[in-house]
Order: sequence, then C-alpha cells, then structure tokens
Amino acid sequence: MVVAQNNLNIAALEAEYNQKTPREILKFALETFNNISISFSGAEDVVLIDMASKITNNFRVFTLDTGRLHPETYQFLDKVREHYGIKLEVMFPDAAEVQALVEEKGLFSFYQDGHKECCGIRKVKPLRRKLNTLDAWITGQRKDQSPSTRNYIPVIEVDTAFSTEDHQLIKFNPLANWSSAQVWEYIRALDVPYNKLHERGFISIGCEPCTRPVLPNQHEREGRWWWEESTMKECGLHAGNLQK
Repeated sequence: MVVAQNNLNIAALEAEYNQKTPREILKFALETFNNISISFSGAEDVVLIDMASKITNNFRVFTLDTGRLHPETYQFLDKVREHYGIKLEVMFPDAAEVQALVEEKGLFSFYQDGHKECCGIRKVKPLRRKLNTLDAWITGQRKDQSPSTRNYIPVIEVDTAFSTEDHQLIKFNPLANWSSAQVWEYIRALDVPYNKLHERGFISIGCEPCTRPVLPNQHEREGRWWWEESTMKECGLHAGNLQK
C-alpha cells in the first residue's frame, strides 16, 4: 500500500498507532512510503534495522559522518553494513564549510560558544540535504532519552523542522515509547550488533569531543555536551523537539 502523502491524516494516525508495537509502526511506515529511509547512528537505530530486515529486504538506511566520530563508531557502522548486507548511504559535511570554521575558530570552539554552529555544519546541513530527497524518515528517538527535550515525541508526526512549503516530510519514531532496557533486551536476545563503546560506559554516543561515559545512576544524556544546560541538548537533527 503506497498512498499520496497529502491523503494522510497524521493526527489520526498518531492516535491510532501511539500504542502499537514498534514493529507495527515500522511496517506501516515501510509499506506506506516508497521514498523513506532509516536514520542510523546508535543502538536504537540498529534495532529498527533488525526489525526492518524481518519485514522486507527492500529498505534504505543512511548515516551522517561528521568527521569527528570515535574509531569504534566507524567500525560499528561497517559491522552493521556487513551484518545485514545493506547499502549504507553516508552523508558528509561540506568540506569548505568545515575548513572555514576550523580556520576561524579552531577544532574545539564548541566548548566556548556552544555546539550549535559545529553541529549545524557537520550534521544538520548534511541531514537537510538528505531529507530534501525523501518523503519520510525513521528515527530511533525514545521519550526517556532526554526528559528535557524528548518527553513528548509522537510515534508519527509531520517533521516541522525539515518540511518546506512545497515538501511535507513525515517522521516516524517507532521506539518513542520504549525504554533503554527494552532496547537492550532486544539487542541481547537477538544478538544485534552494537557499538563497543557501550562496554566502556558510553550510553548516548555522538562525536568524540562531545561524548563521554556516564557514571552509575547518571542519565544517559549527561554524557552529551555536558558543559551545556540540559534543555539545549539537541544537535539540530531533532530541532522540532525544542518546540514541543
């Protein structure tokens, strides 16, 4: 079933699918949209890839290479590509923009003036280029990942951050209602690949300079941009969360 996106009542679909399983939400997304892709970087996203592989062999996956990822993350990306036999579409930042930023402010300006500028160049702009080519995308966001910014994530929404006047983008968050424990129960039960940094206390993993392990009983988001106030801890990939 593939329908014209302007025929979808997103509010009604969100109400209908809000309490359905991630697999049901994912199956609906993949069957409804031809031009759709899974955004992949972390443990939640691999769960979605694993679920998708059991639904169809015709699904797309993309990732963002900021140029500042941990070596373990690059190894993880390749392991997932090989494990599932998928083509991994990699989006890179504009080299000239990165060069200009580094020449003007150095490699670690975000510690002084916040992460928004660097993330904007290395992550948000490449993501926008990708999303401009899609009708819908699928993310691994969970509500409990960041109570300050993700507590009201719907399972289906119009992506207001990346839609334009002539291009409505639909966003699926099939794991919105899952906990970290449920994600890891799935990973362990089905032997799903994961980033080896998780074995060293890293929970939420981003770029190397902006990610650190967390201590026992610290929230996972405390390992990201730890020098900034908690309500600002969105890199721009899910900027719509800050409006909710």
